[in-house]
Amino acid sequence: MLPTLALLFMQTEMSAKQPSYFAVVLVGTLVAGGIGWLIAAVLGFARARAFGASARWFSMAAVCLLIYHIQFLLLGFLAVLGAQQNDFDSVLSFGAFLNVFVVLGAICSIMGFVRLTNPR
Repeated sequence: MLPTLALLFMQTEMSAKQPSYFAVVLVGTLVAGGIGWLIAAVLGFARARAFGASARWFSMAAVCLLIYHIQFLLLGFLAVLGAQQNDFDSVLSFGAFLNVFVVLGAICSIMGFVRLTNPR
């Protein structure tokens, strides 16, 4: 499997036709997701005093996913700059850590579910 992946990434030429709606959908969903996670984080921290530690953990998960959205946008800007300068080393260095905040958000969500204390 690894040799196949290496051959896939070693291709020098690849073409694809971008759909006309691609940029609108990509930017729209990133903006909507970022706003949604921002609202979730603000509401969660505002209600954490009333609902306890679980709400605080879920709020921290929302903050992690908000940072992920910001990081994704920064990766796009770095890719544009890398394409202009024909240097993708910084893009790959930054992109290697793209999913770190998704993992941290998952850990925070797990802790939030562990801290739920009042089953109904």
